Amino acid sequence: MADSPNTLAPYACHPHLSRGRLVAEPECETRSPHQRDRDRIIHSAAFRRLEYKTQVFVNHEGDHYRTRLTHSLEVSQLARSMSRVLKLNEDLAEALALAHDLGHTPFGHAGEDGLNEAMHDYGGFDHNAQTLRILTQLEARYADFDGLNLTWETLEGIAKHNGPVKNPPRAMKDYIGLHDLELDTHAGLEAQIAAISDDIAYNNHDIEDGLRAEFFVLDDLRELPLLGDIIEHVRGAYPTLSERRQTHEVVRRMINQMVGDVMAQTRRTIAEKGIKSADDIRHAGMIIATFSDEMQPAHHAIKSFLMKYMYRHYKVNRMTSKARRVVRELFEFFVEEPECMPPAWYAQTDGVKTLATGAVVADFIAGMTDRFALDEYARNFDPASKT
Repeated sequence: MADSPNTLAPYACHPHLSRGRLVAEPECETRSPHQRDRDRIIHSAAFRRLEYKTQVFVNHEGDHYRTRLTHSLEVSQLARSMSRVLKLNEDLAEALALAHDLGHTPFGHAGEDGLNEAMHDYGGFDHNAQTLRILTQLEARYADFDGLNLTWETLEGIAKHNGPVKNPPRAMKDYIGLHDLELDTHAGLEAQIAAISDDIAYNNHDIEDGLRAEFFVLDDLRELPLLGDIIEHVRGAYPTLSERRQTHEVVRRMINQMVGDVMAQTRRTIAEKGIKSADDIRHAGMIIATFSDEMQPAHHAIKSFLMKYMYRHYKVNRMTSKARRVVRELFEFFVEEPECMPPAWYAQTDGVKTLATGAVVADFIAGMTDRFALDEYARNFDPASKT
């Protein structure tokens, strides 16, 4: 069962104080509300599709690169570990980490950029809002409700894990009219921990994937603050170790440094702000779970390095260009000819080019895996392809 109230910090989201679900359900005898949320996320079709969605490298480019699924699992591990030490609700943090990327399109951020461009006249596209839409409407598993009917705390954390939402996208507006997630405040600390775990995971693991892809070598990282020192320490301690194992050791130590820094800084901020409850977290007017001032330069240096040498590498540029084109052309095609979508999707449209049809097409494309999007592109644009 979940942690008892006595084992959680006063500012944690206590499961017995959950604000509940939009559709009332009997409580589960074997699981807390947030454990139940986590399990529903794991069993969802959207979660399974993450295995074939791009993190940086398209799925077929190699078996060892991160996918959205493996990335989400890594974020979950970090969020749960930090939550345990900080005496937060581990199950809520885990649920948020596992769900945070469910709304991503095929081909990662390139696919999202392409769909957002195509959706310019239809309200745009935001993967975070799409995650909320999946969790509250698109997943169709239960007899009594659409979506997964998750608790208020989980949905709040998904909507606001990057801070208050001043101009909510359409998908969020549609839902908060039914279930107010208080978008003008910050999310609970578990959501903030999940968000910074995301930063730690993708920065460090993208370094590992970039080295594996030979976009750069370990020596190229030696000028970065903190990371350069770690590289020197590892090489000094293990001079005969292979570079691949040195890489793993460097990444492991960098993650440990960042995790320790976040926990220490979070404790300091809680003490300085006199935080006593989860509502104090929400109304603090700032993000509580952050890197320290000393760690921020290292964090930003890694992001800048990866942007220059990995995310804008010519091979990645080629992939992202193709991805944007595939997503954009699929959207334009299906909006003009919605009858070319599978019958279950076509039935949800107006049958002609309208805003409502555009929203359905966006849902259809956003849910695609990389390989399904490529197959769908071939089926609709290659005359020799079988339909």
